[in-house]
Amino acid sequence: MLSFMARKSGLLSVVVSGAAPASDIGSLVNQGMERGWTVQVIATPSALAFFDAAEIEALTGSPVRSTHRVPGTPRSRVPDAIIVAPATFNLLNQWALGIADSYALAVLAEQTGMGLPIVVLPAVSGPLASRPPFARSLAALRGEGVSVLLGPGGTAPPDGGEDAFPWHLALDEAFSMTGFGG
Repeated sequence: MLSFMARKSGLLSVVVSGAAPASDIGSLVNQGMERGWTVQVIATPSALAFFDAAEIEALTGSPVRSTHRVPGTPRSRVPDAIIVAPATFNLLNQWALGIADSYALAVLAEQTGMGLPIVVLPAVSGPLASRPPFARSLAALRGEGVSVLLGPGGTAPPDGGEDAFPWHLALDEAFSMTGFGG
């Protein structure tokens, strides 16, 4: 078996939607890079208000994508894994229904169909998580092989840290699915 240093780096796409934990997306990017991933970030339009895209671009060395590419420009590389975090009620329901009305949703629709490893950390309130449409959406996504890490109350599993969003759990799951980023 190859050592961690000898393995090739995997490409990790991070799809971020507009919820409070998005303001700390740099933590997920940093942790992913520390684990050896090359990280690219895709943001929903509403997510851009929560973090500094220029800061994330400087960190990753690649643009934060939130719109479709201009015709004639190269496509982004297909990642080895995708982490969707934080994932909102709206994003999860639209994705499960196959609605692709934003660049982020189009990427998720296509790459789910490709069978890529996808890990989701929801950021959904308890009342929204209790809704039947949400349960149906999670069942549909899981039925397509998406790993949804859901804790009590409909949000991401507890980290044990004080109000910290458990980014590392998504990275651990991505590693278990791909062998990258251990």
